[in-house]
Amino acid sequence: MGTYRFSAIQYIKSVPRYLFVRAFGQRWPGLATGALSCIRRTDLLPPMLPSPAWTRIRTRLSGVCGSDLATIRAKGSPYFSPMTSCPFVFGHETVGEIAAIGEEMQGFAIGDRVVIEPALCCPVRGIEPMCVPCRQGAYGNCENVMKGDLAPGIQTGYCRDTGGGWSPEFVAHPFQLHRVPDTLSDEEAVLIEPFACCLHAALRASPTDGDTVLVLGCGSIGLLTIAALRAIGSRCRVLAVARYPHQQAFARALGADVVLTGRALYEAVCEETGASSHRPEIGRPTFIGGVHVTFDCVGNDRTLDDALRLTGTQGAVVVVGMPGIPSGIDWTAVWYKELSVLGAYAYGTETFENQNVRTFELAIRLMERYGARLKPLVTHLFSLSDYRKALFHALTAGPSGAVKVAFDFRQ
Repeated sequence: MGTYRFSAIQYIKSVPRYLFVRAFGQRWPGLATGALSCIRRTDLLPPMLPSPAWTRIRTRLSGVCGSDLATIRAKGSPYFSPMTSCPFVFGHETVGEIAAIGEEMQGFAIGDRVVIEPALCCPVRGIEPMCVPCRQGAYGNCENVMKGDLAPGIQTGYCRDTGGGWSPEFVAHPFQLHRVPDTLSDEEAVLIEPFACCLHAALRASPTDGDTVLVLGCGSIGLLTIAALRAIGSRCRVLAVARYPHQQAFARALGADVVLTGRALYEAVCEETGASSHRPEIGRPTFIGGVHVTFDCVGNDRTLDDALRLTGTQGAVVVVGMPGIPSGIDWTAVWYKELSVLGAYAYGTETFENQNVRTFELAIRLMERYGARLKPLVTHLFSLSDYRKALFHALTAGPSGAVKVAFDFRQ
């Protein structure tokens, strides 16, 4: 390799640019993708194969994730900064086809259509013995993401050595690859990665058929969480909080029993669960009773505080949306109600129907059954040259009517 270049959306490390976007990007979303931001469209050489076992992937579709947007808006936590290596090319929700294979590559052939399980875990990094999480199949929780054959990076799309899906080509290890069945379209396949995240969240909580579940936020992750609950066969009662009309319609179509707009939320949850809300001398309501499980699919200050208040005694709060550094959250309910707060990050291995299965394999299996219902969630496709327009739609997903925005390289 080495003679041709291609365009890619790259993140560069710059403290002044980061602070500028963090200070003003919320008010003016265009600043997050402008000339003074940390992202740029640039021409790059294709990344080299790290070893003869790796393969080169030609991108077909690559989605825009909430974690990408948090990075672009400078609203994410610096917690992950040691686990990335700059400059990196975004893009971890990706369907592509194998364009070239290394001499030691086995199990796949040129032309195979694949999705990428982006975790850069021990098997990908060539690390033996594997860390405890990887030995247990929790590849998303790998403890060696700064070691091995690659530069630091928790995932493809945050590592300078691999490239990412926001470019025509990137490299991947065979452990990351999953064949896409011919029955699935590219639009369905590009949802497999976020759907796997939501399956992991749903199975972390595993609500019973008699439970009432609250899903806070109906962006792509909230909607896919509703879909995941139904796909695993849960008959729990789902209350979904969806602010915008298109989100409300999708929530109903995917299996929510009750769709709430977020207005008078506490009163609505009281009515649906028989709980009671009480006003203290100062501050937000004290909630007695509540839902059995809350999935916070937003992760901001308000939704995390709502989740703790609206969940009933000995219930569970599952943090699905990337939380950053929230403030103003009252943890008294966790102590008083003996709540369990569960993180749900990425994917690995699940126990489903008494068998252990990699989350991605389960997601593909269920997507074959439910993909037609999920395909409409891919609402906007853009060429890479229109990346500012694409990211503006993603950053303003509610008002713009977007759910999943993706870059299309098929033309």
